[in-house]
Amino acid sequence: MTPGARAAAAIAVLDRVLAGEPAEKALTNWGRSNRYAGSGDRAAVRDLVFQALRQRRSAAALGGGLTGRGLILGLARATGQATLFNGEGHAPPPPGPAETGRPPDADEALDLPSWLLPQLRDSLGPDLEAVAQALRQRAPVFLRVNLRKANLASARAALAAEGIVTRPHPLAATALEVVENARKVQTSAAYRDGLVELQDASSQAVVEALPLADGMTVLDHCAGGGGKTLAMAARARLRLLAHDAAPRRMADLPDRARRAGVRITLTDRPETTGPYDLILVDAPCSGSGSWRRDPEGKWRLTPDLLDSLRKTQGRILDRVAPLLRSKGALAYVTCSLLRAENQDQVRAFLDRHPGFRLEREQTFTPLQGGDGFHLSLLRGN
Repeated sequence: MTPGARAAAAIAVLDRVLAGEPAEKALTNWGRSNRYAGSGDRAAVRDLVFQALRQRRSAAALGGGLTGRGLILGLARATGQATLFNGEGHAPPPPGPAETGRPPDADEALDLPSWLLPQLRDSLGPDLEAVAQALRQRAPVFLRVNLRKANLASARAALAAEGIVTRPHPLAATALEVVENARKVQTSAAYRDGLVELQDASSQAVVEALPLADGMTVLDHCAGGGGKTLAMAARARLRLLAHDAAPRRMADLPDRARRAGVRITLTDRPETTGPYDLILVDAPCSGSGSWRRDPEGKWRLTPDLLDSLRKTQGRILDRVAPLLRSKGALAYVTCSLLRAENQDQVRAFLDRHPGFRLEREQTFTPLQGGDGFHLSLLRGN
């Protein structure tokens, strides 16, 4: 496919996304309907679609409208590639008189939901603009070295033997940033043999900050796919249990644990398997710290949804608090940048549960390289 044909394909996919179809589904359907497109073409179209979603407001302004064509035309103008719209072969037709576009205003240039800007300004202060610009770009690819099977040097060597170039990242002792051939990772022997796992560097740093020690009984209450569960298992020899309100999210965790050489027990009744020395609550949240990876999440979030998420977070914290041993640790984590989901949520919990105290608080933003995360470590008195 020519660059123009890729632009036309991205336009078609984006029109379906803007009509309500999830981007992954729209891309899959496009690929099935266009079998001639090779892997490089599919990857290029995917990159265009997700970049348009990351920069939706500014691209729509530059392109003259919130349509698939407007978004791709806006991106093309922003990168000096407007000549792709020439109508030659399968390329999109040239812009018409109604598609002149305009420079985005100051708020549009941030590519954040307008209704959320006051909360983000309150939460990020002077870092808002820099964080917003980081969220407009593609996220780096990070790996976690599985210390049960490798160290940083041996993992890097194994990856390099397959053409995957990495460098250590300062956010976590186990973090490697992939700088060449990231798309080879999941088919590599190093990944297949459990030497490395895909995991954001800030997510690794959160686990690194947890007070884990051999022999502890630990619950990952909102385990999801199990990335942090596996990272905890690699740090210490634990009696480790994983729970999620939607158990299907953990379907791959047993196989991943076997590959990593660790043992994890899945439970649908965590109340019966405690008490716990440490409970990790990686709570459902806005995902605002990871909008580079999930740009659709920026535009799906609404005030009502945010309010619902905050209520869910509070209910989960109240549920797990009685499951801790005396003086046990409760780690509350979100991938959110919002004070309402982080510091305010913890303050409300402490008001309801005077038997706990805040022992440690740490916030990461994309300015440090990884995703945005918040950790509050609470300790029972």
